[in-house]
Amino acid sequence: MLSLSILIFSQNYTPGIMSKREAILRYSLIINKLRREKSTYKEINEYLAKESEWQGYNFTISERTLERDREDIRSIYNIDIQYDFSNKVYYIAYEENNNSHNRLLEAFDTFNALNLTDRISQNIYFESRKSKGTENLHSLVHAIQKKIQIRFEYLKYYEEYSSYRITNPIALKEYRNIWYLIAFDTNDDKVKSFGLDRLSELEITKQHFTNTTDFNVEKYFEYSFGIIGPDELEEPEEVILSLTPLQGQYVKSMPLHHTQHILIDSKEEFRIKLHLHIKHDFKMEILSMGQYVKIIKPKWLINDIKSTYNKAIKQY
Repeated sequence: MLSLSILIFSQNYTPGIMSKREAILRYSLIINKLRREKSTYKEINEYLAKESEWQGYNFTISERTLERDREDIRSIYNIDIQYDFSNKVYYIAYEENNNSHNRLLEAFDTFNALNLTDRISQNIYFESRKSKGTENLHSLVHAIQKKIQIRFEYLKYYEEYSSYRITNPIALKEYRNIWYLIAFDTNDDKVKSFGLDRLSELEITKQHFTNTTDFNVEKYFEYSFGIIGPDELEEPEEVILSLTPLQGQYVKSMPLHHTQHILIDSKEEFRIKLHLHIKHDFKMEILSMGQYVKIIKPKWLINDIKSTYNKAIKQY
């Protein structure tokens, strides 16, 4: 997914190296063609010919060039295009449920759309937002893989001034389209989450580290909702929610949590059971559904949400 930066950078190529730009765009077209269907060399080239007419390039290639493109695509994007000799078709070999591959292919979709903005800019509207800190993703992945200590300035939402952090990076986690660094803070040896959008002045040191504990990120967040991890020795709780049938359709298509289990699915009610750590992120999710959700269990969460609603009413 990080290799998408190569694609974006390609938009700034000068005419003297236009062939490289054509090659990068051609890789993207080949990938998109094979995502939709297995294709013969002839079918791929016919598709590239149509795109050539539309985009004003010459994307058509020989079978030998296609073989070179397969190697380049595998090397640059880690996408494996294989050939079925019996049916004489090319296809992308990837696991349907592999999040990394799915996100990479989504990135290609975005790039292909944005690459046309000079011609259809009036049809594409961007959400106004500040940088998400993704410019640091590549460096952080390197530090995580090589177990290199990092330093940075970090500004919390509720603090006026940033603080200096020295951490041992463990992993990167995405939540609501924002990336977070999961790391040991050397100040107190606790695992913490740092939003990349609030991280600045990143420095990759020369200091290597060895984890002093066997920390498993997947297990740590197994029963978490969002980016807030559990407190020490905290056990997940059973949560039962009753939703309106319409709201239930959204929750059915996009489950709130991997532990979600449907208890009732009728014209009158959609009821689910969850097993997770109840933190701020989960409470905000419940509040965002307003009158379309009712908490059945646990009792303390019912009281907590009622208290929040009462405070909100007093604002008016």
